[in-house]
Amino acid sequence: MSWTFLFFAGLFEIGWAIGLKYTDGFTRLAPTVLTVASMIVSLTLLGLALKALPVGTAYAVWTGIGTVGTALLGIWLLGEPATTIRLACIALIVCGIMGLKFAS
Repeated sequence: MSWTFLFFAGLFEIGWAIGLKYTDGFTRLAPTVLTVASMIVSLTLLGLALKALPVGTAYAVWTGIGTVGTALLGIWLLGEPATTIRLACIALIVCGIMGLKFAS
């Protein structure tokens, strides 16, 4: 169950990272409320996952999910460049996340 909590914590991290872009410096109410709510849910789920997972592994996987998801959504939603080197680096992060999962 801890890995499930961690996975969803990572998804909510993506939500608040992308949400920050839409808050316009916390001047837009709806995106700000959704972003802050996503932060709270993400940290709560991370805390639940840490009951059973090592902190180093859980934190690395949480930030990895957030990094990969945010980078991919940045490409898809925000028109950020999808260069070969960038996509290769994202793939390396995914490999690292998988390695940490299999090693624990």
